[in-house]
Amino acid sequence: MRVVLLAGLLALTLAVVASPSRAATPDVSAYTRDAAIGEMKLSPDGRFYAATVPSEGRSVLMMVRREDNEAIAMFSLGKDSYVYDFHWVNPTRVLISMSEQIGLLDLPRPTGNLYAIDADGGDPEILVGQDVSENSAGSRIRRKETEHVAAFLVDDLPDDDRNVLIQVSGFGGDSYSRVEKMDVYSGRRQRVTSGPVINASYFTDNRGIVRFVAGTDTENNNKLYHRAGEDAEWTLVNDEAEAGLIDWPLGFSADGKVAYLQAEQPDGPDAVVAFDPATGERKELFRDDDTDPMGVIRGARDVPIGVLLPDGRTRSVFFEPDSADARLVRSLEQAFEGSIVRVTSRTTDGRLVLVEVDNDRNPGDFYLYDTQAKQAQYMISRRDWLDPAAMAEMRPVALKARDGLQLHGYLTLPQGSDGKGLPLVVMPHGGPYGVADVWGFDPQAQLLAAAGYGVLQVNFRGSAFRGRHFAEAGARQWGRAMQDDITDATRWAIQQGIADAERICIFGGSFGGYAALMGVAREPALYQCAIGYIGVYDLPLMYGQGDVREDFTGRAYLRDWVGDRDALASVSPVHLADRIEVPVFLAAGGEDERAPIEHSHRMERALRKAGVPVETLYYDTEGHGFYVDAHRIEFNERVLAFLGRHLGPGREGGASVEGASGAAP
Repeated sequence: MRVVLLAGLLALTLAVVASPSRAATPDVSAYTRDAAIGEMKLSPDGRFYAATVPSEGRSVLMMVRREDNEAIAMFSLGKDSYVYDFHWVNPTRVLISMSEQIGLLDLPRPTGNLYAIDADGGDPEILVGQDVSENSAGSRIRRKETEHVAAFLVDDLPDDDRNVLIQVSGFGGDSYSRVEKMDVYSGRRQRVTSGPVINASYFTDNRGIVRFVAGTDTENNNKLYHRAGEDAEWTLVNDEAEAGLIDWPLGFSADGKVAYLQAEQPDGPDAVVAFDPATGERKELFRDDDTDPMGVIRGARDVPIGVLLPDGRTRSVFFEPDSADARLVRSLEQAFEGSIVRVTSRTTDGRLVLVEVDNDRNPGDFYLYDTQAKQAQYMISRRDWLDPAAMAEMRPVALKARDGLQLHGYLTLPQGSDGKGLPLVVMPHGGPYGVADVWGFDPQAQLLAAAGYGVLQVNFRGSAFRGRHFAEAGARQWGRAMQDDITDATRWAIQQGIADAERICIFGGSFGGYAALMGVAREPALYQCAIGYIGVYDLPLMYGQGDVREDFTGRAYLRDWVGDRDALASVSPVHLADRIEVPVFLAAGGEDERAPIEHSHRMERALRKAGVPVETLYYDTEGHGFYVDAHRIEFNERVLAFLGRHLGPGREGGASVEGASGAAP
């Protein structure tokens, strides 16, 4: 651990380059490089900012004095360590949760260690976690006990400047956990409560009392429990095994008398429900016709006041529309028309509010808004080197699947394009469950658009934010109805005149990589090439390798959502290679535990045996997604070259394509 005083934040974070234009070859690094800034939060008294900043294979937490915008301290643990989350506990003390890049996943994995540091860099401490090495005596109250545990913040207790509530559990899946109160200076901890479920999440009311716990049983059924107060017993509110639906706590009303729940419905999207814990009475506050809430809009003291809906262009809906915080957000949305506005933090007195503003062309700008002066001051941008005016538009689209199911998605068009006769990249998302493409800045789609390609992303059945019924329509439909949805979206793009039917490639990662290879296996005449990135191609192998199978809930997921092992060979691309008639590009990491590289090796061997042209890019030290800058750049340069050969002017037998700038390797 080290704390370093710096002369200025911008000197470390920004290296502004010229905005990329639609030249023959886009500057790949401009799209793959890390954002200049991650998260940014204002201290409760408004004197400081804390911000996460990437720096040479790690991230640091920078402390900035607002008075003169000077960086006064930095918290870092060295190479491959990243700030996972942070919270101001009081005006001068910050609690930090760290993560570590260990090559297994595309994002750093939380370590479960909690640290704290003063705004001026003083008193840096590890408080709890597996890396604590200091021992001391104690009974109910302990100081830095050496335990192999993971800890995460539950509540920062705004009325208590010294203590927070944390969740403490063992490592590995399917574990029980407890809530403890912890002193952010000494690390002393005292047990508060524990829940009767595994994989638990705890929720507090506005007084900092743990009132809900949600988790699962060994069959992966969600259970929600409530208790009336600190000494009360847990009572079951909802059991997915019996109700067939899930309730999830969003928070409490300002007076603490009403709990807000996101409640799944038998058909259609989730509703927001006001739940009276004293009487059990439920009142529906909001339900959209087509879309689940994607996120909660919170006012002062984290009180929920509305939700964000991924309904085409993301929009906000308020169920507390007359609250001062709702009026504030609406006024900011009017000032930044066409953008999503998120309040990241505010001063205790409510005068200063830090907001992030972004949209499909803008990766994100931070502003400080003075609620009394009614003025917004620009602070910093996530990717200052990208000019929003030069970015591509992301258009919401809707279509019908072959069985009549309504599908939604997005079409990203190259700058200056009329949206007709384009070389098209169909890009199914990963997951596939609980994940969806949403409106906003997508670096991968923007890179492809800068190279002259249209990009089509469809939220096939099973995707998130369309209700439980839509999600369950994708259960055990790998390579079947989910694949049909992707095919139907591709054909829709051809019928609408958007895509040139002779210049379409399918490209995805993880499940998207699987869908790319299944796409060219099931529809050999529809696509001209396929790119599979960190994909799973031999579905029965998921039962024998990879981290999904390692605990009860993972095995239940395989059984209930992927399918019976004996039935999966028929929808595994590795067994369908003889049906593939177009070139394939495979990329994977040797340390991937989610989609082990053996999937790609088997797919490559099957393709070569079938005489299919195949290119590969493997990195032994990468995991489920490429993390090293140089590797990301090389991968995307290879992608553009591959697309150029098979969709662009350089492709064999292809006509020239005006503006198709991904052409020549």
